[in-house]
Amino acid sequence: MEKQRAKNNRTLTLSQEEIPSLKKMLLTEAGLRGGLDVRNKIINADLFSALDFVPEKIADLIIIDPPYNLSKNFNGMKFNSISDEAYDEYLASWFPAVCKKLKDNGSLYICGDWKCSSSLQRAVQKELCVMNRITWQREKGRGAKSNWKNGMEDIWFAVKNPDDYYFNVDAVMLKRRVLAPYKIDGKPKDWSEGSDGNFRLTHPSNFWDDISIPFWSMPENTDHPTQKPEKLCAKLILASSKEGGLVFDPFLGSGTSAVVAKKLGRDFCGVELNQEYCLWAQKRLLMAEEDKSIQGYSDGVFWERNSLAAQTKK
Repeated sequence: MEKQRAKNNRTLTLSQEEIPSLKKMLLTEAGLRGGLDVRNKIINADLFSALDFVPEKIADLIIIDPPYNLSKNFNGMKFNSISDEAYDEYLASWFPAVCKKLKDNGSLYICGDWKCSSSLQRAVQKELCVMNRITWQREKGRGAKSNWKNGMEDIWFAVKNPDDYYFNVDAVMLKRRVLAPYKIDGKPKDWSEGSDGNFRLTHPSNFWDDISIPFWSMPENTDHPTQKPEKLCAKLILASSKEGGLVFDPFLGSGTSAVVAKKLGRDFCGVELNQEYCLWAQKRLLMAEEDKSIQGYSDGVFWERNSLAAQTKK
């Protein structure tokens, strides 16, 4: 049954009239076998089959948001929680092959939660050089009576060559409010006054507390159960790739990494088995041709979560 939504709900939907044309834009396994180019394409196929047709060392940046070690229903495709050892084996079945798609000077980010983070670290260390672990505050989530509420997730940052990789920290500066302005000779010290308040530009750390999970009033929102925010992907893409570089995502889901790559002038390639998710992603890519805005990112900087400027500036 079709979901009943509130009048102002902006969650992405598909009409029956849109589906045929969107399907034609997807790259299927048949197209892969026919030698079609994977650049700027969504590949609707099983990852294990698709990887054989994605050229090695094609990606400047790889972003991976795999199924966590949790029982989750992805639009009818169920992933069940397994032992840590079995999850390690699951990662080993595809992660080394994905790493082969990374350029020698490329970077990789892989997402996880507290339960699978140690498995991710073990898998990454076998193939790449771990540079850092980002922890971001996931403010949305259910409470728990017998445990602490899970309000954080991890992103492991790794590179092939620690002596040769791209990282642009100036592209991901954070604009924070100044609550206790400090002046020298009557002039602001390391902050600026503006019509929208007092702010300071700061370099980002490996703890991110400025991310909003997509929700019903945001145009980027879909019904995907584990959708990552565009703002989060924008930080990864701006910091670790140049314009014109290629971003590869082997678990594309509803398409966030590809959509943000397009908005920021990068190429993309994504693999996703679920066809409906692929259709959502393809529609979002079309929408990105008209609207390149990213919630919480404007004027070349990232704004604090829920700041008035972040909500109103385009």
